[in-house]
Amino acid sequence: MYGLVNKAVEGLVRSRFGDDSWDKIRIKAGIPDEPFISMESYDDAVTYDLVGAASSVLNLAPEIVLEEFGKYWVLYTGEAGYGALMQGAGNSLPVFIKNLDSLHTRVKLSYPNLQPPSFRVTDETANTFTLHYHSHRAGLAPFVVGLLKGLASRFNVNVEIAYTRVEDEAPHDSFLIRWEPIS
Repeated sequence: MYGLVNKAVEGLVRSRFGDDSWDKIRIKAGIPDEPFISMESYDDAVTYDLVGAASSVLNLAPEIVLEEFGKYWVLYTGEAGYGALMQGAGNSLPVFIKNLDSLHTRVKLSYPNLQPPSFRVTDETANTFTLHYHSHRAGLAPFVVGLLKGLASRFNVNVEIAYTRVEDEAPHDSFLIRWEPIS
């Protein structure tokens, strides 16, 4: 993953749990005390190690850490220079979600080694849809839940999310999403 992701993990920890917690997590994960470089590619293990260390240091389940990171990622990327790109991806939750693959295609122009997941929407009704998430990275479904919750806040809607692991010819994660505007 790119340094931008690891910088966001650091930002989440520092903003919600303080600098001391970040130092403990960084040390436990074996990360040197130097800044992540946004445009540099890091081994995925670095990010997984940070999540594992955060889980241990903060006494939170890894799924909770990933979900909180997903919510934070929406805010972080909007403030880290990708706000206009995000605005161009859609002005509602379902439209934005349907444009995620296109958004990642644009991001790849800046991050040529990016290996993004793939998202597909099916079974769409007026206020529900099923999101299919395909990734070569294991265990990130809670991160996607957090992303969806963060996007719900961005678009001022309430969401209910039901997760299912699909074990077919192309194993993936599936999320049934019900949404409604906040009154």
